[in-house]
Amino acid sequence: MVLNFVIDNSRATGPATRSLKLGVSYGDRLVWMSDAELAAALDDAVTLGTGWIRADLSWNNIQHEGPSVRKWKLFDRVVAAARERHLKILPVLAYTPPWARPANCDSPSCGPARPAEFAAFAREAATRYAAKGIHTWEIWNEPNLATFWLPKPAPAEYNALLQATAKAIRKVDSAAKLVLGGLASLSTRDHNIAQSEFLDQVSALGGNRVVDAIGYHPYTYPYLCSARTTFRTPWEWMDHGPGSLRGVLRAHGTAEMPIWVTEIGAPTGGPGGVSDGTLASIKSGTTHVTEHRQAQIAADAVRTAAADPNVAALVWYADRDPSTDRSSNENFYGLRRADGSAKPAFAAFRAAISGLRAERP
Repeated sequence: MVLNFVIDNSRATGPATRSLKLGVSYGDRLVWMSDAELAAALDDAVTLGTGWIRADLSWNNIQHEGPSVRKWKLFDRVVAAARERHLKILPVLAYTPPWARPANCDSPSCGPARPAEFAAFAREAATRYAAKGIHTWEIWNEPNLATFWLPKPAPAEYNALLQATAKAIRKVDSAAKLVLGGLASLSTRDHNIAQSEFLDQVSALGGNRVVDAIGYHPYTYPYLCSARTTFRTPWEWMDHGPGSLRGVLRAHGTAEMPIWVTEIGAPTGGPGGVSDGTLASIKSGTTHVTEHRQAQIAADAVRTAAADPNVAALVWYADRDPSTDRSSNENFYGLRRADGSAKPAFAAFRAAISGLRAERP
């Protein structure tokens, strides 16, 4: 990582006078939990003061065994548990079952061979869950990242899926709100496509016109979301400088399109170096932050999002570490450790949300 001068101060100085959707992201974990584990996970969302949960509604899970088999009960449990707690759900429609993948692509992350089949699944999901209060849908996860759209990201292919899915969902639910799949923040290399470049290509094909919001994953660690820098953090890429997401939306006629931060977080373990947020601790091998720095990032993310009128939602990833395996920092994004004990970020995130409520008129 090449460092430039950074001022790590907060832009979020004013009171929150608007509605900001706040949530916790659980990935594909909720459907596989026991009843007790599911209850504990969603109780955390309530305790934190969030009103939303983000969870995968995986096509691969529901129809893994074939086009005529549907295991809706997997997600039905999650919906029932969320409704008991008055939590809203942002389902992420994604991931392709074996029978619907392109030839020579053997992963749930393969883009569907036929967008119409994915759209049919989405229509069934919307039909099933609209009556249960679910009207907001995120269409895929990080489609600009090679890990999540195999064999490699393709804006035209994603646009075809987005267009077909939007039409299918809106046909059965006129109240539906659609979020373009949360874009990863990265550079164009190794088959990955930078977020603004991907959004520009999708928008040129009309994809921005069929959604109500743009999903984005601006992981800024070890910096704060409120940091002002000369190199632009992922958060700053939303609306600062040339090639920003806001600039792309403006160029394609949807300047007022809200951005949903459907993932934000910071890992507290990993294979490389650790940073406490000081410039001296940020090096090229930095893969994670201290638990204290994670807490600072969590609180700052809430305040920064609340102060930004372009951000309509902020969802923290994740609730709990799935493992103590330090070979991957993916195992350490939780507000809780793998043993269930709370990290300092749990209390910091909760206090920041509570502070927003206290500041509102």
